[in-house]
Amino acid sequence: MQNTYETDLNVIAKEALSKEEENDHFLRFVKRQDGERTDTLAHDLNDLVSAAIDCTQCGNCCKTLVINVTDEEVITLSGNLQLSQEETNERYIETSLGGRHFINTVPCAFLTGNMCSIYEHRFTECKDFPHLHKDGFKERLLGTLLHYGRCPIIYNVIEEMKIALHFKDDTVA
Repeated sequence: MQNTYETDLNVIAKEALSKEEENDHFLRFVKRQDGERTDTLAHDLNDLVSAAIDCTQCGNCCKTLVINVTDEEVITLSGNLQLSQEETNERYIETSLGGRHFINTVPCAFLTGNMCSIYEHRFTECKDFPHLHKDGFKERLLGTLLHYGRCPIIYNVIEEMKIALHFKDDTVA
C-alpha cells in the first residue's frame, strides 16, 4: 500500500470520468467476493487512508452533498444555536413530502472554509461519511462509487482495494 495518496480534487474528478467503465467492472468483481473479506479490507484501508488525509483540507462532501438530518438532530441543532425549533427549520432545514429532513443549502450552511462550524455537534450522516467503516461494503459499493470522484478517501480506498484484491480490468484499454 502506498504512503502518499491522491488528494487533488481535479485529478480525482478526471480519474473518475476516465475510470467509469473500469469501476463498473470493479463493482461486478466485488459482488463475487466474500463479504467478510471485503468488509475487513475496506475497514483496514479506510483506517490507513483516513489517517493520511485531512478532511479539513478538502471539505468537498460538505460543499457538494445534501445532508440528511433526523428529528432529534434538528432539536439538538436548535439548542446548540440557541434558536427555536421553528426558527432553525426556517433558516436551515428543508423537509421532504415524506417527512425526511435535510440541510437546505449546498454547500452546507455550517461550512466555514473547509471546516464545519458545528463540528462537535455535527450530524450522524456527516460523522459517518464516507461510510467505509461500516459492514456491508459490497452491498453499498454502488453508492460509494457515486462519490469516487468527489472524496479523496473513497477514491484512494477503492484504488488500494483494486490492488489488494488483484483486480485486473482486461476489458479497458
